[in-house]
Amino acid sequence: MIKTLTFSMALAFPAGAFELAFPVDCRLGDTCYIQQYVDHDPGPGAQDFTCGPLSYQGHDGTDIALTSRAAMFAGVDVLATGAGTVKGLRDGVADFAAPVADRECGNGVLVDHGGGWETQYCHMKQGSVRVRVGDAVVPGTVLGQIGQSGMAAFPHLHLSVRHNGVELDPFAPDSLTSCGPPGPELWDHPLAYQPGGMLSLGISAAIPDYPAIKAGLASPALPGDAPALVVWAYLFGLQAGDAVLFRLTGPEGELLTERSVIEKPQAQAFRAVGRKLKAAEWPAGRYQGEAILQRSGVELGREQIEITVGQ
Repeated sequence: MIKTLTFSMALAFPAGAFELAFPVDCRLGDTCYIQQYVDHDPGPGAQDFTCGPLSYQGHDGTDIALTSRAAMFAGVDVLATGAGTVKGLRDGVADFAAPVADRECGNGVLVDHGGGWETQYCHMKQGSVRVRVGDAVVPGTVLGQIGQSGMAAFPHLHLSVRHNGVELDPFAPDSLTSCGPPGPELWDHPLAYQPGGMLSLGISAAIPDYPAIKAGLASPALPGDAPALVVWAYLFGLQAGDAVLFRLTGPEGELLTERSVIEKPQAQAFRAVGRKLKAAEWPAGRYQGEAILQRSGVELGREQIEITVGQ
């Protein structure tokens, strides 16, 4: 989606002029997170409303993502952000299929809220749309479910907000060509900005495949003769210089403490460290894994996991 607005807006919407309820039935920072914000850089670069890196060139919406495809398959509802009328929709676009020109939104719903305000909900799951054109909705009305249809690299909702045809950032609606300290926003309840963090953590008998992690890899109990014990972390919003501190302990104490440094910016990535089996079996009992994401000495996220080995 290409942003065409190249001039500074000084709209200064009065407080309460238009408010948005959160559009996904999830817990932000737990079962979902914001991967990308609206681009506030008028040039060839990209920056979110805080001047941070969680955007890309020309991005014109807010991407609310799930932590795995397993969560998508289980079903996570997309909700209307406010009262209005369904103005348009599309369903029937296959999830995970290559995007088609003019259908980058995939399956979606367009709601007219009156007064020139519109919201658009994209990348919904095939066959999940529950409303029809002309239906009246209120905040919280289920429109469908999060999917990965259209131009989507991961399961998420792309929410666009427009006023009189102009794309806005609900976190900073007064300008798309500047960034800085947060000002008035359109959300009915303030949403915390998370500059990066942990999505999931696991322990396995080998370094897992990245697609398996993105799908929602579980961490079951392992046999005593597992060839290795590997702690892996799935992360988002990474910057060069970020570090992941791993720890693994077992019945007989610490097995490893290692620090992995991120070399380049990445929207999503995983890191893993481990120890190979050097005896007949691992000591039977409980094993605890921990990962801490740090940026310039500040902790951005921490996860812990515990499994049984050899019992």
